[in-house]
Amino acid sequence: MFTTGPTSVSPTPAHLAAGLAAAYLPEDGPTLRLFLDEVRARSSPHTNGIPTSGSSGRATQSVSSCQWGRLRCGCAFFDLIRQLPEISVVRDRCRSMAMLDAILSPEWQYRYFSFDSRWLPAEEMASMRDGSGNEYSIVFSPAGAYARGFDHESPMTPYRVTPPAPWPGLLDGVPEAFRAQVAEPAFSDDGTPRATVCFWREQADTAWRAGAVEPLPEGVEDDGSAGGLFGVLLDGRPEAYQRFAEDYYDVAVDIVAVRHVYALRPLTQGIVSLLNPEVDISGLAEDLAQAGYPVQE
Repeated sequence: MFTTGPTSVSPTPAHLAAGLAAAYLPEDGPTLRLFLDEVRARSSPHTNGIPTSGSSGRATQSVSSCQWGRLRCGCAFFDLIRQLPEISVVRDRCRSMAMLDAILSPEWQYRYFSFDSRWLPAEEMASMRDGSGNEYSIVFSPAGAYARGFDHESPMTPYRVTPPAPWPGLLDGVPEAFRAQVAEPAFSDDGTPRATVCFWREQADTAWRAGAVEPLPEGVEDDGSAGGLFGVLLDGRPEAYQRFAEDYYDVAVDIVAVRHVYALRPLTQGIVSLLNPEVDISGLAEDLAQAGYPVQE
C-alpha cells in the first residue's frame, strides 16, 4: 500500500510511477527507459513484486529474500543496477566468493564462482556458472567494469529468434572502451553476444549504466532473472554466501570463516579447515594467485 496523505489506497500504475519517480527518477535517457519498464512490471496485476513504501514513498525490495539462481521477489533489472555498489566493492566481493568456492570445491569445473586476475593483460574477469546454462561475466579493466549475464529462461534470450540476435536496445550505448567485451568470443555464440542482461560503469561514472532496452511485449513478464543471476553478489553479506553455499554444495559452511574471507584477510590453515577439512592451504597457491587474494607475508 502507498500512503497518500491521510488515506491509504491500493497501488495503481499512477501511484507506482509517482512513488518510484520521487525516489529513483534517473537523469539519463537509457536508464529512464529501464525506469519505465520497472513501472510496467510493478503495476502488473500478475506481479508479486509490488514495492512497499515508507513515509517517503520510497519503493524498496529486499535482496535478502533471494533464492539462489532466481529471486523470489522478482528483482527487476532497474533494481539491479541501482543497488550495485562501486566497482572496487564489486571486485572485492567477486574475489571473496571465488576464493570461498575454491576451498569448498577444489575441482574448478564444479565451482559456481570464479575469478581470473590474469584474464588478459590489464584485465580481470569474475564469472558465475550455475551448471544449468545460466552465467555471468564481469570484466574489470583500467577503463572500468563491463558485465553481461545470460539466463536461458529469460524472455530476452538471443535465441528467441532465428538467427539469434540480442534483445533490442540491450547493447545500445556501450562505451567504446568496452566494445571488445561485447564482441569477446568467450561471451558469444558464432558472433552473437550471449546475453540477456548487460551493464557497465566507467571509472569516472557515479553509477552503473545500461542501454535503452526495449520493453517486453504485452503479456510477457520480467521474472527477475537479471537480479537472480547476480543475487549473491548483489546482497554482499557473508550470510548470503553462506546460505547459497550450504544449498548449492550441500554442506555446512562456517560463518566465521566466510566473514574472514569476505574481509580479504590472509588465509590460514585454520580458516581453510573450517570450510573444508580435506583441503590443505599449500594446495591453494594457484587459486590464491588467480583470484588475486591476499597472502600472508
